[in-house]
Amino acid sequence: MQCFAHTDVEAIGSCSNCGRGICNNCSIEVGDRLKCRNCVKISGSSQQIKNPGLAAVLSFFFAGLGQIYNGQMAKGLILMAVDILNFFLLFILIGFITGLITKIYAISDAYNTANRINSGEIKD
Repeated sequence: MQCFAHTDVEAIGSCSNCGRGICNNCSIEVGDRLKCRNCVKISGSSQQIKNPGLAAVLSFFFAGLGQIYNGQMAKGLILMAVDILNFFLLFILIGFITGLITKIYAISDAYNTANRINSGEIKD
């Protein structure tokens, strides 16, 4: 199968929306599906594609940043407040445990939410 836009290039797959063959240059991964750029423009012009890796890294550096990147402002601010509280809890040692739990939750939630936004499961 050839790419619909570049007829001299072998397609890497087909668009999950329109079914046309697409090459690396024409494809966009949305969630776990490939779509052509035209279908992404038509169906998701108001929805931005989120980078799950970036969301996770942001939450690694400061819990809640990944959620804010994903458009979940309230959840991000709550996680930031909890992260600050955990800093003060370090002085009585419980902050090591609560901080680790908060950090793991923030990272995994940011990553999974970005994937769910990209797949269209939730709106950003």
